[in-house]
Amino acid sequence: MTLEKESLGLLQEALARLEEGFHNLPKCSRSPNLDAMRTVLLEVAERMQDNYPYHHPLYAGQMLKPPTEIARLAYTLSLWINPNNHAQDGGRASSAMEKEAVAEIAKMFGWETHLGHLTSGGTMANLEGLWVAGNLQPNKKIVASNQAHYTHERICGVLRLPFQSVPCDSRARMDVSALKKLLQEGDIGTVVVTMGTTGMGAVDPLPEILALQAEYEFRIHADTAYGGYFTLADNLDAETRAAFDCLKQVDSIVVDPHKHGLQPYGCGCILFKDPSLGKLYQHNSPYTYFSSEELHLGEISLECSRPGSSAVALWATQRLLPTIPGGEFAAYLSKSRTAALTFFEKLQNDSRFIVPFTPQLDIVVWAVKSQSASESSRLAKDIFQVAGQENLHLATANVSKELFLETGAGINWDIDSITCLRSCLMKPEHLDWIDSIWQTLDLVTTKVMREAVSIAT
Repeated sequence: MTLEKESLGLLQEALARLEEGFHNLPKCSRSPNLDAMRTVLLEVAERMQDNYPYHHPLYAGQMLKPPTEIARLAYTLSLWINPNNHAQDGGRASSAMEKEAVAEIAKMFGWETHLGHLTSGGTMANLEGLWVAGNLQPNKKIVASNQAHYTHERICGVLRLPFQSVPCDSRARMDVSALKKLLQEGDIGTVVVTMGTTGMGAVDPLPEILALQAEYEFRIHADTAYGGYFTLADNLDAETRAAFDCLKQVDSIVVDPHKHGLQPYGCGCILFKDPSLGKLYQHNSPYTYFSSEELHLGEISLECSRPGSSAVALWATQRLLPTIPGGEFAAYLSKSRTAALTFFEKLQNDSRFIVPFTPQLDIVVWAVKSQSASESSRLAKDIFQVAGQENLHLATANVSKELFLETGAGINWDIDSITCLRSCLMKPEHLDWIDSIWQTLDLVTTKVMREAVSIAT
């Protein structure tokens, strides 16, 4: 597969248009040493060959999705200006584009009014969400499921906020009964609801958690860093659809445009339903905010310097591919979900594999059927290695035995967890490549199992 290069011609045209905006300035330019640059740039290209093929559909391991062409071009174009969205003075056009792009994301979740901005990624976005929660309810406990991202506990450590994890049910979702038991202790201020766990792609039961909120009065912070954009998909199951439809009722939302939003790293987003929370960010910096009476993004952000290029790329992407139901962008999400369901059905119908539950989004996790959990884990690791040699790049995940107890697989649990294979089918092209992915997995599994039998005998 060749890398897409056809769109590069548009960059020259766009640069000429950009330059027109500064035609009244005295000429000031420098001539780069192209020969020296060529040597270094080609060396960079050679070094970058030492990567897995993240852009290719045969890569289905980590959560890596190539940015769309318009995002690449808009990001690169903006670097000739290199705006800083901390203050209007450093990123006038890109600050406006950020506000517009973030408003579109908020609207996607059903919010007409909001407070929000882009961040360097989901970690910083979640830190801001929990920082606000801690300010509003000091010394109150933050809870998240034991399948939630590990950074929530780490962030609480940084913020000196008490944290506790909540057990999950057999589908890797927060156990509502366990949550209710904790809430009865009266010291929980915020519940983190994960809409698409990074390990299993599970969606916490938000409707039931909202019902508890009415009784126990806590904040809900929705970590949709991975799964948020799936609110636009038209083929979620009824239970998952109901959870996404409730997102407009939560207090804060995190989503990562650099995951399903087709953006380069790093581009996260934090949103608050209540715009008045901006008062928590208030600070005095007269040497920074001096050329505009408009709100500077640095006045509602914990981060200072932030790349305006991220906002430009996101704005351009949403201009070309609006985040609306039934649009082309929404269709990409539905295709990823269909790919996961298709792959799940193939795994479920193959006696060599055990799938703990139907995927809610586009992540599929499965175990290799064997006499014991330890043997299954070894086979999974071998399949992972051999598949990579055949250019099929998967991931592995250590999964608690509790998620397999209802499968009826009769696994001998000689260890408490099992190493599973995991695929993240987040590229729209994955649906067209499922048969090829399955064919390679089939061949590799057959080879690994034959070798295992040969060694045993």
